[in-house]
Amino acid sequence: MVTFGVLGPLQARTEAGLVDLAGPRQQSVLARLLVARGHVVAADRIVSDLWRDEPPPRAQAALQAYVSHLRRGLEPDRPPRAPARLLVTAPPGYALRTEVSAVDGWIFEDLVRDAAQLSTPDRALPLLDRALALWRGPAFGAFADEPWAHGEAQRLEELRLDAIEKRAAALLGLGRADAVIPELRAFLADYPLREESWRLLATALYRTGRQGDALESLRTARAVLADELGTDPGPTLRRLEIQLLNHALPDTSPTRPSRRHAKPRRKDRLWRCCPVIHSARQP
Repeated sequence: MVTFGVLGPLQARTEAGLVDLAGPRQQSVLARLLVARGHVVAADRIVSDLWRDEPPPRAQAALQAYVSHLRRGLEPDRPPRAPARLLVTAPPGYALRTEVSAVDGWIFEDLVRDAAQLSTPDRALPLLDRALALWRGPAFGAFADEPWAHGEAQRLEELRLDAIEKRAAALLGLGRADAVIPELRAFLADYPLREESWRLLATALYRTGRQGDALESLRTARAVLADELGTDPGPTLRRLEIQLLNHALPDTSPTRPSRRHAKPRRKDRLWRCCPVIHSARQP
């Protein structure tokens, strides 16, 4: 089976190893079809996306050449003139017909979804670890900022951030507050607007007997939100502050993630925020 990697630089792999995907435009064709998740993308649409509405006179011929080269790399044993089974021609364009288990981004989504349906942290944590270990860099790599890939890349990134918070919550649920504190501090250095992460950090600090540090983290959260968004913390953080002041934090805490959007401080620090992800990076 041919497998594809979109959680980082674009990759395709056969039993013989990594496929040579050649230049950026040829890679763009594959990435564009992966974004479509099996749906047909019109040839005219691909041409427009590749050349940003300024195609050369022989753009269609160039597209056909890219498709032909990709097919040879993805199906090296396909007999001459035999129809392609993977990158297929489907009027009015092309489609990539592959299984969910062949694309790391789709596997990631399934693992996170399965973890969310489990009721105990000891069962959810291994799935979240497996899901986060699939990441090698920003989703869709060099194509993440292309208009046709940006939405999908951002959606996967938001799922990744939610998964990191769910993993931290699972560690807290297992009584491993000490382990999660440095991870959350590093994470918040890059994503300071995640209220759920501030909640988890304050909870972890409190559970390790550091009430003062827990309250200070909430004051920091309040200042960051005021400076960056001009808003006060939501009701969850306000309620947590009262609980900490009164030493009334329940033994178990909710694990629902905040829906505030992430705002990284430095893109080049993106993959140092969580050890499980950093250790999974591939050269």
